[in-house]
Amino acid sequence: MNDTAAIRVLLADDEHLIRGAVAALLALEDDLLVVAEAASGPEALAMARAHRPDVAVLDLQMPEADGVSVAAALRSELPGCRSMIVTSHGRPGHLKRALEAGVRGFVPKTTSARRLAEIIRTVHGGSRYVDPGLAADAISAGESPLTAREAELLELAADGASIAEIARRARLSQGTVRNYLSAAAAKLGAENRHAAARIAREHGWF
Repeated sequence: MNDTAAIRVLLADDEHLIRGAVAALLALEDDLLVVAEAASGPEALAMARAHRPDVAVLDLQMPEADGVSVAAALRSELPGCRSMIVTSHGRPGHLKRALEAGVRGFVPKTTSARRLAEIIRTVHGGSRYVDPGLAADAISAGESPLTAREAELLELAADGASIAEIARRARLSQGTVRNYLSAAAAKLGAENRHAAARIAREHGWF
């Protein structure tokens, strides 16, 4: 198949060895053409703007902006580009965020290159593919009990920020921050904000 008819693919993954291996394997497929590679969220967006891929294959966890954030930006800026997430950290909350951002495919990094190529074709054709195991985990885990504000403050707490620093960054009073974090910890059955942040992160709720 010539290049003009091939499905144009962007690969974004901060692990160079993995990204290079996937690119080499996809190059063996006659109808797929890797037109750009990226190692971070901002670079993925820049490459997408420059090369206009049909499908963006995005790692979930990348420097500066994660795959879901990149997918959301692409849906707005390049609606003709379909996004899919490939991850080794498939938490239920991540799947929910990805679907809300318009992601069309969500697959683990254990997926074979041949299967990945098939999923790229599926996504390009307008269908959605979610790994059955990840979907089952999401259903069994249920919805996040946290409000958007509680999740936001827990994410700030997860990096070890003090109450004063969290309050400054969130533009709230320290007392309000304490109240939100206490409520979040109670909902998650955690002894403190640090434990609550760990639980929320493990479930992909931020």
